[in-house]
Amino acid sequence: MFKSIRQHLYFLKWYAQVRLLGRRRPLQTVLFVGDACNLRCKHCSVVPKEGTPCRKKDYETIAQELRRCYALGSRFVDFEGGEPFLWKDGQRDINDLFDLAREIGFFSTTVTTNAQIPFEPCRSDLVWISLDGVGAYHDKIRGEGAFARLEKNIALSSHPCLNANMVVNPLNVDAVEDTVRFVADHPKLKMLSVNFHTPFPGTEDLELDWDTRCRVIDRLIALRKKGAPLMNTASGLRRMKDMRFKKRCWVTNFVMVDGAFCPQCLGSEFGLCERCGFGMASEMAGLWNLHPETILAGLKVRM
Repeated sequence: MFKSIRQHLYFLKWYAQVRLLGRRRPLQTVLFVGDACNLRCKHCSVVPKEGTPCRKKDYETIAQELRRCYALGSRFVDFEGGEPFLWKDGQRDINDLFDLAREIGFFSTTVTTNAQIPFEPCRSDLVWISLDGVGAYHDKIRGEGAFARLEKNIALSSHPCLNANMVVNPLNVDAVEDTVRFVADHPKLKMLSVNFHTPFPGTEDLELDWDTRCRVIDRLIALRKKGAPLMNTASGLRRMKDMRFKKRCWVTNFVMVDGAFCPQCLGSEFGLCERCGFGMASEMAGLWNLHPETILAGLKVRM
């Protein structure tokens, strides 16, 4: 109870600082632990090209990065890669990073995985599983056999908070509804977050045309009204149809594989904000305006 009260008081303090005093303080950190991966996904702009050495941070470097982010104001951290479950430093593995973040004071930890290797045990508070369709649709993007391995490793997991994350592009746009149903019917998956491919350099051919994107959004809103387990709020989805909301992506800061600190998504550097596909960008706008639907969705996922 005390922990919950302390966290809610921090949210009020953070909101007062950023909204009333105009300070830009992150609430969430995305920290890349390395770029080693066991897949070569068609949409990826992180994993190095074949023949290029992979990079990996050591434990002490990540500890310093976490402390810096905490001092800036961040209280939630998402560990990403590459594939985070490949990360090791001597006898330490990714679970030691989850423990470290909580020791520093982060309220919760999440990890994003492609679920190609067993991720049990996992001491992160929340696990995001990258799911880009059912069966052949997923494999078309991530490689033959990827979906079968994902299903197997989800079945092996006893983690209480497994969620899925889908990025929609021309290769899997016809699988969106089946993916929503897959998550709804799965005994271990709780929610699905739907995003659209953001055309970072080298991946422009995977961007949906805007009319198709809007049709998918309309269908997602309809499915949500029927009770589909979507993390995206209806208001957040509607904002993604025109992207006319003010972007406040500094709510999340990023620590890249090379150690660079980015105060917001790199999409701004490439002029991609109006073509952004990250659902969280829209949800941040709802959070900024204290939209009840957004606040409840955020608490449900994070708390």
